[in-house]
Amino acid sequence: MKQLQDKVAIITGAASGIGKEIARRFAEEGAKVVIADLMLSAAQATAAEFASAGHAALAIEMDVSDEAAVEAGVADAMAVFGKVDILVSNAGIQIVHPLDEFPFDQWKKMLSIHLDGAFLTTKACLKHMYAAGAGSIIYIGSVHSKEASVLKAPYVTAKHGLIGLSKVVAKEGARHGVRANVVCPGFVRTPLVEKQIPEQAKELGITEADVIRNIMLRETVDGEFTTVEDVAAAVLFFAAPKTNALTGQSLIVSHGWFME
Repeated sequence: MKQLQDKVAIITGAASGIGKEIARRFAEEGAKVVIADLMLSAAQATAAEFASAGHAALAIEMDVSDEAAVEAGVADAMAVFGKVDILVSNAGIQIVHPLDEFPFDQWKKMLSIHLDGAFLTTKACLKHMYAAGAGSIIYIGSVHSKEASVLKAPYVTAKHGLIGLSKVVAKEGARHGVRANVVCPGFVRTPLVEKQIPEQAKELGITEADVIRNIMLRETVDGEFTTVEDVAAAVLFFAAPKTNALTGQSLIVSHGWFME
């Protein structure tokens, strides 16, 4: 028996990167996956790829910072699959500036996508999970949910906030059979991270190789990037349990960058 047989999972930011790998792993474990992404064409391409491999997949366009778009997307998933068992709140972006130079509009954009997006997707899915008496919500945090880095004030703030949100959802959702947890990856070499390398090199006045070696991977035990497969395995760990014991927790996947 596959671990997620016939479960329905909505994954945001799932057209590429970490979100796509989570969706792939879920599909391989028997889930029907909803590929929610800001770019509908990219979501459709990913859903078509999964369908060609024999998996049930639905592409929906979703701006996670727009309440109407989130509600419509979840309604579309319900109309097709009839339930929502799992939400993976993964959508995110990165903008780097020193705090004293951080434009307020970009600060607000970062918090809107990371925190408002987590709240809105959670709220939209909870009513269906509560009605069913079960559900699992996994937030994709970061080592920056536990630790700080320069140039990333809103990102660090938002990722810390996801820990708090998950704990509230775990407490409020418990009597409805809903669990909430956070996966906290280290640096994963996705396009989002690739974009940061030259940006940080410019801001800090160092080479891109130094950014990788002395900024991104300095605190790891082996100088290795975390992989999308590493993250997907951790998300599956939280999504699959048949018990409600595992809730309100966070799991760091970072080659030892941060330990607790």
